[in-house]
Amino acid sequence: MPPPYRPKSPRPNASSNPNQQRGPNSRSREDKGPKRNERIRATEVRVISPKGEMLGVMPTTKAIELGREFGVDLIEIAANAVPPVCKLMEYGKFLYEEAKKNKHQKTATKVKEIKLRPRIDIHDLMIKVRRAENFLFHGHKVKLLLQYRYRELEHPEIGIDTMNRAITELMHIATRDNEPKRSGRAIVVGLTPLQANRRKLIHNAEPSEDDLEDDSALDNGENDPE
Repeated sequence: MPPPYRPKSPRPNASSNPNQQRGPNSRSREDKGPKRNERIRATEVRVISPKGEMLGVMPTTKAIELGREFGVDLIEIAANAVPPVCKLMEYGKFLYEEAKKNKHQKTATKVKEIKLRPRIDIHDLMIKVRRAENFLFHGHKVKLLLQYRYRELEHPEIGIDTMNRAITELMHIATRDNEPKRSGRAIVVGLTPLQANRRKLIHNAEPSEDDLEDDSALDNGENDPE
């Protein structure tokens, strides 16, 4: 006599069992980024308004309710402070500003190259100075490279004077990394921008774009057989 038929029940999976614990390396999308709203564990926080005004210390529940009145989130921006510092703002806007800030910090490590010639006329020299000033204003380091042709080596002091003139025109926005000394057929000087709150423009009316090309791909005559 055959055994009675018993339908097979489907096996439970992770998605059908909401009580199943996640692994230590798995995190939901909501767990990424800074804590906000009900995820903030501190009982009280120091709150900054959407306009940047300090609202003082208050219970976290009250701060969350205040955020709902403004139509924004309560975002923890300084978790290690006592009490933690939170700001009232839209979470999407916060992520955008943080990404923009990180992008600026990454581009600030670039070294921009400006090439000079010993007998460059004053007009062209100031064009180079303005470009260098703009790079420094945006936080980039600048490498000034002066290249001699063979005949110009008969008067190396001309190139040194040109380099010193360019450096002098940029001392309001940068510090010099080394003394201008001739090495072979070139003089190289590195310039480091001052702190952001000390940078000012003298040769440019206003800053240009931050992604302008430098002279690194410019031949500048160094392969000239003269």
